[in-house]
Amino acid sequence: MYERKVIPNLNCGLDLIGEVLYGKWKIRLLWFIHQGHQRPSELQRKIPDATRRVLNIQLKELEDHDLITKKIYPVVPPKVEYSLTDFGQTVIPVIAALGNWGDTNEAHLRSVILKRLNIEGN
Repeated sequence: MYERKVIPNLNCGLDLIGEVLYGKWKIRLLWFIHQGHQRPSELQRKIPDATRRVLNIQLKELEDHDLITKKIYPVVPPKVEYSLTDFGQTVIPVIAALGNWGDTNEAHLRSVILKRLNIEGN
């Protein structure tokens, strides 16, 4: 497993947020868990571009940061469900605001992203 060699800079709220939410799929995972998609297989279907390994790593990090909890049911085969903690619920309005900003600025954001990638059209 990856072991961090540099201690993160945690001097302000933005540094703290970046440390907790940095990861390609973490914001989506939080949102989908909030919407009721709790099983790992459901989350995998919602984010098909992510590998199961990467999702598991990011779910573990969210759990370590007290944003989600993992419940393992003692059945065969094992059943696992994730849910937001009370602390995790507090980030949902922030994610919703970011999503609204993205929706409001969709055309401009798509344009600058495609330009940066040197892709024409769409």
